[in-house]
Amino acid sequence: MFVLLFAHFIVATAALTVLKSRPRVSAVLGICVFVATIIATLQWGRTTDGVREVSFNWIGDLGLSLHLRLDSFAVMMVLIISVLGALVLAYSLAYFDPDETTARFTGFFIAFAGVMSGLVMSADLFTMFVFWELTSVLSFLLIGLHSESGHARASALRALLVTGAGGLCLLAGVALFQVELGTTSFQELANMAPTGTVITVAAILVLLGAFTKSAQFPFHFWLPGAMAAPTPVSAYLHSATMVKAGIVLMARMSPIFGDLDVWRWMVVVAGGITMVLGGVRAMYATDAKLLLAHSTVSQLGFLGILAGIGIPGATYAAVVHLAAHAVFKAALFLSVGAVDHAVGSRDIRTLSGVGRQMPLVAILATLSAASMAGIIPLFGFATKEKALAVLLKADDKVGAVGNVALAFVVVGAVLSTAYSVRFVRGVFGTKKDCAPSHVHHAPSFLLVAPVVLLSSASLIAGLFAKQTGHLFDAVATTLSPEATGKLALWPGVNTALIVSVIVVAVGAAIGYVFPLAATARELPVTGDKVYLSLLQGILTGSKKITKYTQNGSLQTYVVVTMGVVIATLMYSLATDQLPHFDNMVIADSPLQFGVVVLCIVLTGVVTFTAHRFVAALLLGGVGFAIAVIFALFGAPDLALTQILVETIVLVVFLLVLRQLPSKFERSIKGSARTAQIVFSVSVGLVVALFALLVGNSRQAPSVGEEYITRSSPQGGGNNVVNVILVDFRGVDTMGEITVLAVAALGVANLVNMARRQRKPKVVEASQ
Repeated sequence: MFVLLFAHFIVATAALTVLKSRPRVSAVLGICVFVATIIATLQWGRTTDGVREVSFNWIGDLGLSLHLRLDSFAVMMVLIISVLGALVLAYSLAYFDPDETTARFTGFFIAFAGVMSGLVMSADLFTMFVFWELTSVLSFLLIGLHSESGHARASALRALLVTGAGGLCLLAGVALFQVELGTTSFQELANMAPTGTVITVAAILVLLGAFTKSAQFPFHFWLPGAMAAPTPVSAYLHSATMVKAGIVLMARMSPIFGDLDVWRWMVVVAGGITMVLGGVRAMYATDAKLLLAHSTVSQLGFLGILAGIGIPGATYAAVVHLAAHAVFKAALFLSVGAVDHAVGSRDIRTLSGVGRQMPLVAILATLSAASMAGIIPLFGFATKEKALAVLLKADDKVGAVGNVALAFVVVGAVLSTAYSVRFVRGVFGTKKDCAPSHVHHAPSFLLVAPVVLLSSASLIAGLFAKQTGHLFDAVATTLSPEATGKLALWPGVNTALIVSVIVVAVGAAIGYVFPLAATARELPVTGDKVYLSLLQGILTGSKKITKYTQNGSLQTYVVVTMGVVIATLMYSLATDQLPHFDNMVIADSPLQFGVVVLCIVLTGVVTFTAHRFVAALLLGGVGFAIAVIFALFGAPDLALTQILVETIVLVVFLLVLRQLPSKFERSIKGSARTAQIVFSVSVGLVVALFALLVGNSRQAPSVGEEYITRSSPQGGGNNVVNVILVDFRGVDTMGEITVLAVAALGVANLVNMARRQRKPKVVEASQ
């Protein structure tokens, strides 16, 4: 499985680098990778137990590993991702011109498909989080593919920030599960059936992450903005990949936490509002692609209710409708792309007579729209009937929340029929007050073939609903053993069918009479407005904070830093979190004590001297006194090193001081200077106190004893310090040497640059 994922990334890397000038070759290679993934997935899905697992140990010391599990649900999702990926990539060969933008699209698209495949195969929350974040980054690149467009950049940033915030919620939930239970595996969590306040909080955090990715209320606003991406990107993100990640997560977690009231109510309320709000917005959209985007929001609300409510029958309905939605929504987006490519417009107010000039595309799109509306004999009819049948009996299992879910779904289903009719009328209908749209050129084979396949799949799956339903039995039972069900082309006259007929009739009437040019009244509060206000507030606040905290004053930085240090240490002392001075040794001999007193005296004199030269000599005296302390503690090598370094530093100081005034300038006087002295003394005392406490807080033998023991047999040297520097900490030493070398080169370069600038320019005499 990891090999297939790496194959996606290898081809994506090649598309962005060595094959950048040949995007069509990259697309063909990508299609080959998708086909290989389909074949391998089908083969692995036929194993004895239908499950294949593989794990990669990432950071063993932290217990972090990437764990993939290919069960029946993952097989279905990988097939959807790969099949639609191959069709959309083939479609893009005719949609795009072979240029640099196409090369970037191909690379990002293939990489995104690989990341999404990893997400749906994740066996635990940690692995899913890794792929989750990668999908956010790659979707940002795909949505902002036309980087020269300000709208595309803003939409990409909106998607990244919203889904990134959800990723942080997911990460927090992962951390809580790992700390509290020691695992994030879906299977182990299901076996544990954990409860408790912390577990509930973790489950809610995970659910919030799912809401952001699947555009559930109140995070629904980012998805319509993703329409700034090219049509192939929109078709793929909205049908098979990005937005389904949250539904996949809810489907995995719902059998574990679906019985929690807070989980169930959050899912139903958020999903219901999303379904209705998306449907209403779709009724006012005049861009065909934007209409489909809002319809996706509505359908995601429907899927969220089914996948998250925690009823086994609803889980089965969610699985089958997830597949149905992927098929008909991809076909609808691709058909709009074909119309836009041929006519040059997506405005349903001005498009007229397109159905007569492009009859095949019109028929195919109408079939897919009928599936979205849930009209017999399409696949969407069978899945919607199943959902209604389950929710009509939901109150027996979950009580009032089931009735609320049913009400939302019925209203949402009316709207789905209405905006489906509106879509067909607007794109393919003939309008009396509009001139016929001019088809510049007939759509090519690659623009129509994927739509033919997908629309035909919706029709065939609906006609053979019973056989199609059997294919999803194993998929649903993978999520929940009780999630069984069946589909039927004709379910018989029952309550669900009666409700469905009423829904279709009312929705079709609304969609037919609703004006195509209707404009929605601007609401005082919308998701976009809240997002923009928050973003602007964060940017403004950060500028104000930066203005005060990064004002360019080194003195201010030192005061703030040391103030935090003092506050932290004093808090630790006040709360008795640090050891006391029990059995503390002040000095081993009077000579040590005398040298320390000398250091204190020299340091105090430095603060009061007005001459730079004298201050440098006094600081040098402090350094030499420290060398004496090293020698008294039996470290002659450190003493010699300290003397050498102190001598060099002192010489450099004196050379630099030649270029400066002989005395310090006292720019601060009076109370401000007094405050500086008090603060400086406080810092010195508190830090010294902390150093004494830390030196007395050892609770285990020093690591130095281990170094001494291993120095000769393992390092081959009797000088422990040298062995530590060269063997035990060789990489650290090499890094320090590298830093010093780079700094030296930088200083030398600056000096040479200054010298060149000082040289007078020689002006040649003009002849």
